[in-house]
Amino acid sequence: MGDVLAKLKDCISISDGKVRVNNGSAVRGLMDDLIYEAVFNADEEKRKGLQRLVIEIAKQMGAVPASIQSLYEEMGKNYPGFSVPAINIRGLTYDTAKVIFKKAIEKNAGAMIFEIARSEIGYTKQRPIEYSAAVLAAAVKEGYTGPVFIQGDHFQLVRKHYLADPKPETDYVMGLIKEAIEAEFYNIDLDTSTLCDLDKKDLKEEQRPNFEAAAKLSTYIREIEPKGITVSIGGEIGEIGGKNSTPEEMRAYLDGFKETMKSGKGVSKLSVQTGTSHGGVVLPDGTLAQVKIDFDTLKKISEVARKEYGLSGAVQHGASTLPDNAFHKFPETTTSEVHLATGFQNIMYDSPSLPADFRDFVYKHIKENFGKEKRESQTEEQFIYSTRKKGFGLIKQKWWDLPANVKGPIMKELSDKFELLFNELKVGGSKALVDKTVKPVIVEKKVPDNILG
Repeated sequence: MGDVLAKLKDCISISDGKVRVNNGSAVRGLMDDLIYEAVFNADEEKRKGLQRLVIEIAKQMGAVPASIQSLYEEMGKNYPGFSVPAINIRGLTYDTAKVIFKKAIEKNAGAMIFEIARSEIGYTKQRPIEYSAAVLAAAVKEGYTGPVFIQGDHFQLVRKHYLADPKPETDYVMGLIKEAIEAEFYNIDLDTSTLCDLDKKDLKEEQRPNFEAAAKLSTYIREIEPKGITVSIGGEIGEIGGKNSTPEEMRAYLDGFKETMKSGKGVSKLSVQTGTSHGGVVLPDGTLAQVKIDFDTLKKISEVARKEYGLSGAVQHGASTLPDNAFHKFPETTTSEVHLATGFQNIMYDSPSLPADFRDFVYKHIKENFGKEKRESQTEEQFIYSTRKKGFGLIKQKWWDLPANVKGPIMKELSDKFELLFNELKVGGSKALVDKTVKPVIVEKKVPDNILG
């Protein structure tokens, strides 16, 4: 580590905790080693300091964490013809983010979101500041400049915990929101749809626990967001994997939310259920079942969301395992945002370039650490498929340490997937609208003066 930090002293200066970049090209050349140390340094405080250093360097070099709020406000007035991909990166985060930024530069795209869910933060062992640092380090490395949208996905109130005692569960999510905003996640997707009371026949009463909890968390976000930044907040009305959502449910939620929150900007988008399931539905042989999305629901809800409430539209979750020929339907139905996660994980695990002994090594650790989670009804293949997401955090450093001749072909496969997604979701050329509508605010934060030694 000493070598990279010693070299960095010649490229940046730190005074009173403020970072200034003196030689951007040299910093870019050191970024691979710097982000590695920021993620894996043995000292926790040193890691956090280095992660903050990376973020401050990125801002100085033009990659600035931002809220997508103003773009979504524009989308609420005039749908621009594209759906924003919201990309969850569970493993090989820095390498994958580099691929995405490289593709964005190639396609002149700016409308894409990097996100991580509450559950993923735990099992991938990526706290918000580490995730921000890895994403922004990738932007620096690839020379990407402009707003970078980093999002907390599914910041969820877990139903069983909430019903047992709402205060500690709410306090936990508030703590996570605070940590995320401090790490410069200026986009937060709340998931309080878990609280819907489906026994109620009246839609407003069914949605009441959902919109009241969401309004409380949104009020908290407005209280702590940095000056000059309006955090983009997402709401959710249908638990993914449940019954399909309706425009009537959406109206009940949004009307109730507005009455409860009373002041301050509300949600900018709304997640709905249209037939998908997170990770896809796994058959006994480990293959995925074909899923049919109710695109009519997406279109109807998106239209009502924009025309009646000024939102960007409906958000589709659990989409990454859909057939490639389905993605063009999202812009056609004016869907504003599409969440993508498991498909990228599958590319990493199933790539012919991943050595079989490494894959077996990961699966062995998964069985040893999570074997008790296997249900009697699951085959071995179903258990591995549903649990292997946890293999990224379990041996995170070994994934990062894979040699170039292994990671390179995997990244090529991911690049091809992002090529398809950017094309089908029509985000190529979106950089101009992003730069026009989003004016990122640099929230300058201090790093330890002695961070370089």
